[in-house]
Amino acid sequence: MPTFFLLFSFILGTLIGSFLNVVALRYNTGMTLKGRSKCFSCGKDLTWHELIPIFSFLYQKGCCKKCKSKISWQYPIIEFIGGVLFVYIFYMFPPTSMESSFLTLFYLFISCILLVIVIYDVKHKIIPDPLVYLFAVIAFLKLFISPDLTLSIPSMSDIIAGPVLALPFVLLWLFSKGTWMGLGDAKLVLGIGWTLGLVSAISAIILAFWIGAVISVAWMFIVFKKVKARYEIPFGPYLVIGMYLVLFFGIKVIDFSSLLYF
Repeated sequence: MPTFFLLFSFILGTLIGSFLNVVALRYNTGMTLKGRSKCFSCGKDLTWHELIPIFSFLYQKGCCKKCKSKISWQYPIIEFIGGVLFVYIFYMFPPTSMESSFLTLFYLFISCILLVIVIYDVKHKIIPDPLVYLFAVIAFLKLFISPDLTLSIPSMSDIIAGPVLALPFVLLWLFSKGTWMGLGDAKLVLGIGWTLGLVSAISAIILAFWIGAVISVAWMFIVFKKVKARYEIPFGPYLVIGMYLVLFFGIKVIDFSSLLYF
C-alpha cells in the first residue's frame, strides 16, 4: 500500500479521533454536538488552528492560549490512537474492491464505537449501554454477510461465540453483585466474540486479563505505593486492546482450533 495513502489514513484517523473525543466528553451530559468547541476553563471559542489534532496541543504546549489552563493529555493520546487504528485497518483490510471495502468500513465503524466506549469507561468506569449494544448488534449481523456481500449462514461456533464468552462475565457480575466485574464488560465481550470468533476471542480475553493485571498493579504502585484490594479498574479498555492485538497480529495465547469442528 502506498505510503501517502497510509499517511492519509493516519490524518483521517486523528481527525475522527478528535471528533470522538468530543462525543465521549459530551455523552450523557445534556450537551449536543452542535456549537463550536470551547475551553472548559475560560469558555473561549477555539479557532481552527487550535483544533488541529496532535499538532495544536504540541504547539500550544498543552495550555489554553487565553487562560493558560492545562489541556488534558487525553486529546492528543486519543487522536494518535485513532490515527494508528485507521492505519492498521486500511493496511490489514485494504479497500481494493467493493467486497473488501465493506470489511474496511465495518472495522472502521466498530473502531469508532469502541474508542468512545474506552474513553467513557476510563473517565466514568461504566460502559454506555446504547454504544455497546450497537457494537454487539453490528458484529452479530456481520456474521450473516459473506465475503462476496451475499447472505450466508454462519457456523454454530460463530453464533455461540458471543453468548458463551459473555456468560462467565455475567456469572462474575451476579456472584459478586457487581463488585468484581461490571455487566457492561459482559456486553462488550458479546460483541468481541461475534467479531473475532470463539477461538480468537478467547485469546483476546486472556490477553486482556494479563495486560490489565500488569498495568493495574504498576499503576497502583506508582499512585498508592502499594496494591489496593478495593480499587475500581475499568476493564473495558483492556478487552478492546486484547481484541485488536488478536485482530491485527493474530496472537494465539492458546490454540483451541483443533478442538472445534462445528
